[in-house]
Amino acid sequence: MKNFSKVTALALLISLGGSVVSPSVMAKPNYEEIEKRKKAKTKIMGERTGKKVVKAFDLYNAEDIDGALAILLDLKPSNAFDKATVNFYLGQLNAQKENYSAAIKYMKLAISEDALNFKDQAQSMKLMGDLYAGTKKYKEAKDIYMDWMDFTGEEDANVYIRIAQANYELKAFKDVIAPADRAIALQKADDPKKAPYDLKIGSYYELKDYKNVVKVAEVVLKTWPENPKSWTQLGKFYMQVEDYKKGLSTMEIAYKNGFFETEVDYKVLTSFYSLNEIPYKAGMLFEKAMKEKAVQRIKQNVIAMASYFHQSKQIAKASKYYQEAAKFDNDAELYRKSGALLLQSEKFSQSVKALNKALELGSKKKGRIYADLADAYFQQEKYKKAYAAIMESAKDPKTRKFAKGWSSFIKEKAARKGVKI
Repeated sequence: MKNFSKVTALALLISLGGSVVSPSVMAKPNYEEIEKRKKAKTKIMGERTGKKVVKAFDLYNAEDIDGALAILLDLKPSNAFDKATVNFYLGQLNAQKENYSAAIKYMKLAISEDALNFKDQAQSMKLMGDLYAGTKKYKEAKDIYMDWMDFTGEEDANVYIRIAQANYELKAFKDVIAPADRAIALQKADDPKKAPYDLKIGSYYELKDYKNVVKVAEVVLKTWPENPKSWTQLGKFYMQVEDYKKGLSTMEIAYKNGFFETEVDYKVLTSFYSLNEIPYKAGMLFEKAMKEKAVQRIKQNVIAMASYFHQSKQIAKASKYYQEAAKFDNDAELYRKSGALLLQSEKFSQSVKALNKALELGSKKKGRIYADLADAYFQQEKYKKAYAAIMESAKDPKTRKFAKGWSSFIKEKAARKGVKI
């Protein structure tokens, strides 16, 4: 991969624009109540429960999580704070053991008491949201994250990303945008995260709002220009909005900087060349990519390459590749196309061979094939074969009128050359 300079690449496609608008906070915290909670007297566990918890933590620090769990499970505290605290620790330890159903059960019990000290209650709610999200309970995760914001009066970019992700997983695509935008607004300018942008792109795409997909993808490119996918993704999105000029510029820069990673990237660029009426470049790029094995040499790709050369009037290359594509599965129509182009390039004997192959394989366009065969034979002064072919063409209603006119001409020409038909 070439070194990529932010100054190069047409100044990041100068035309790119767009900004992110951050919506208002979605949570509705009661700040007066929050202050009361924060200032409330710190609670401590009863002596008996406290001693057992300390013993459990000693085992935990010795990496004996099962032993710590056994002690905590044996406790039967009587007051709400002790119950909540024990359940809080049980939830955390089960989460570490990846026993998520038990972790959710105990964290739920801890939160429901509403008796923990402020920081522990807040931590419990956040962990609960993570547990729900990790077990694909996205609605519950979203709800508890919102409760966490109401409880603490705090905002966190990561929490907004998780809310956006939950909405995305729930296919509530319209509801992804606001939390994703809020996450973007809360991020550190020197350490932006790509996740909220990706969620916005995915949601707009699902909503078929391709204009906004492009706007967000443009911001992604300006923010992470060194990331190959920033370029190739945007190029593909320009195809969706039919902005073929920007699409071509973007994909060309990506190609020249060695950012192509998949066969699709080459196909998108060749399509842009064709759509911008530069089919020769499309054909040459495909030809090079196939030689380098960046694009598979399969029938579909060889046909595409042949058609690009055909569009650019590179007849010899087009006929060559149509015939190569035809050989994959004996495609009569491709042999016919190759034969017609060989005729056009005055390679008459090769044209006859390809056209006869098309007939042998059962082409339904017999009238056209026989007309081309007649021409190829005629150019070689094989008048009897030319006449026989044109009479076969006359049997097809689509070419009958043309064939009758040609038959008289062939007959007259043969007579002048002393050939009796």
